[in-house]
Amino acid sequence: MQITAVTCIKNEGPFLLEWIAFNRVIGVSDFLIYSNDCDDGSDHLLDALASRGIVHHLPNPATGRKYQMEALKDAPNHAIVNQADWIWIADVDEFLNIHIGQNRIPDLINACGTPNAISIPFQFFANDGVEKFQDDPVIAQFTRSHDPDIWNGDPAIEVKTLVRADFPLQYYGAHRPFLRRGTNTTDKPSWTDAAGREVPHRFLVAVDPAHKRKFPAKGARTFATLNHYALRSLESYLVKNDRGDVNREHRAFDDSYWTTRNDAAWTDPSIHRYLPALKKEMSALLADPKTQSLHQACVNAHRAKITALLQQPDFVAMREQLKTAPSLPPAEISFIKKWGLTT
Repeated sequence: MQITAVTCIKNEGPFLLEWIAFNRVIGVSDFLIYSNDCDDGSDHLLDALASRGIVHHLPNPATGRKYQMEALKDAPNHAIVNQADWIWIADVDEFLNIHIGQNRIPDLINACGTPNAISIPFQFFANDGVEKFQDDPVIAQFTRSHDPDIWNGDPAIEVKTLVRADFPLQYYGAHRPFLRRGTNTTDKPSWTDAAGREVPHRFLVAVDPAHKRKFPAKGARTFATLNHYALRSLESYLVKNDRGDVNREHRAFDDSYWTTRNDAAWTDPSIHRYLPALKKEMSALLADPKTQSLHQACVNAHRAKITALLQQPDFVAMREQLKTAPSLPPAEISFIKKWGLTT
């Protein structure tokens, strides 16, 4: 079974080997990775891995700022995608945690009845007070999340989607594929959640913007969950913010992205079952001296960036604001205030 993972990156160097190794462990056979404007050595590391036949690395073809959408538009032009049996589109901070069989993608596919697509709900893992960046597996460092059935007061949670080659595709979105125009009701694909149940109709047809990327998570993750480590350590989050992916409003720092994802109410170490195989796979990747050297260069660049950012008053203020930010998500704080409750 050829399973191709597609992702876009910028300055993710310290985290690349873990993500690639993890996906190899769960059954991904091929990788198409687009990079843009890297200054931490990520692109050099990917080139080295490409020379070993481990990944395919391309510069992002975007001419504007819609880097991900332009890359996903380009991806079907490549044999590694258009000849694959399944396509898995995910970011480098997202890990598919499979709870069935041997905990690999083929087990998830079989458990869901081999549909044309499987959408897996997110589970956002909190920073939980981890301040310092460490060059250790992310999945080992962060074990606390929101209640997987509700996120920031909403029972509907965003998903990512595993797509079979025969899906009637118009185009790939970052979270789900979109049906080919003119697809008849009788031609609609078999599309399940991660419990093997048909996804809600409003999600499938994507006519309502509120239902294009998410559906209720309760009962939808029996066979798999998508662990999303959007925050990582506080130091790495500062680097992420500097990279440009995290929101700013009116030139003042907006901490809403952090506060909605730093809900540590739930403990879930289930993904740790992969650690022995992950560490073995990472060791195999690092056995190549050039790969090891380039990975270390990315780690050093990440640490140097942290040091440089903490010389800037704006980032020092940002760090302090995040360290003292409420530990409850905004929706829960609003509920408490509305009903006069105490924490």
